[in-house]
Amino acid sequence: MAEGLCTLLLCLNCKLITIYMITVHITDDHKMLIEGISALINESNIATITGVSYTLEVCRKMLAFQRPDVLLLDLQLPDGSGLDFCAEIKQKYPHLKVLALTSYCEYSTVHQMMDNGADGYILKNAIFDEMLEGIEAVMRGEQFLCKDVQSMLRKVPNPSAYLTTTERSILRLIAEGYKNKEIADQLSLSVETIKSYRKDLILKFDMRIAAIVTMAIRKNWI
Repeated sequence: MAEGLCTLLLCLNCKLITIYMITVHITDDHKMLIEGISALINESNIATITGVSYTLEVCRKMLAFQRPDVLLLDLQLPDGSGLDFCAEIKQKYPHLKVLALTSYCEYSTVHQMMDNGADGYILKNAIFDEMLEGIEAVMRGEQFLCKDVQSMLRKVPNPSAYLTTTERSILRLIAEGYKNKEIADQLSLSVETIKSYRKDLILKFDMRIAAIVTMAIRKNWI
């Protein structure tokens, strides 16, 4: 009887793990990279790969039938730009979390990808633990930038040029006196997402939010 109960509990635990496992789809045309990442993710007990695609067209078709929690998306695919695809897919599936997975670490590319709705940006040379951290972060509704990207953004000579549309909106609403909950309601985002944006702004400018807002007003950024 006791042995049977233990077996039942183990089965129930297995089901719970399955229920809460984060589902991930990878779109990248480098097959060896996909195989390596897929193996590591599947062994993590945090997420599982439910689909892979080597072109945007195949990804588009697969997402119509099976929606993962997170899409790991390369920026250069044989049939188009991941930048444009991100904007397209976020408009169609706004709850899908998109995590850019790329070798590109230029100011304008990061800015455009995030402005097109990406939830995170990670470089292919990042350690695997950082990738898992990114997957978990975007699932919590947070914006995620890997350490190398954060370091690059802190060196931006003119940070205003790389403010996303959402960041500008948040700064404008803060300047108008709105609180996090009110900002979240106006932008149709979660309060945690607003907090994450504020944290990222502080990292980007290395200043307090009040000082960033004052500077943004003075320089007509908002």
